[in-house]
Amino acid sequence: MATPVARGVVFIHSAPKALCPHLEWAVGRSIGKAVNFAWQDQPVLGGSRRAEFVWDGPAGTGAAIATAIRGWEHLRFEVTEEPTPRSTGGRWMHTPDLGIHFSPMDASGSIVVPEERIRAAMENVDPLEMRRELDTALGSAWDDELEIFRTAGDDAPVVWLHKVG
Repeated sequence: MATPVARGVVFIHSAPKALCPHLEWAVGRSIGKAVNFAWQDQPVLGGSRRAEFVWDGPAGTGAAIATAIRGWEHLRFEVTEEPTPRSTGGRWMHTPDLGIHFSPMDASGSIVVPEERIRAAMENVDPLEMRRELDTALGSAWDDELEIFRTAGDDAPVVWLHKVG
């Protein structure tokens, strides 16, 4: 049986200008073809750039992309991979302060918290500790840190992943 084709988006929220060609090379190597990003200035952080890139490839490509670009300092990014009929989707978020976070993702783009993480969080008698465990499972700290960088891209062109009809 052939590996299903997955689709996703790489969101580079902020990267130093000198890092931009290296990111294109790393993503291109992960998907097996050369890529060119449409870089824009990142208004939230002077001297940095932002880009969005739609990709397709075998299921698991999102993990390969996130692995390829996660080691650089001063880099904020998200990688999404839509689920296929035979594979789950995922979302990888990275910030310089927090490192990388992975969340499985369902067909509607919602984060899926595995049963064992919920059960472990519920074992805490302290409701604040339970909240902390669930926030960690959801990647709330990463979302909080990346939100300002996401909204800075509101003027970016809209990227449609699927053609309807």
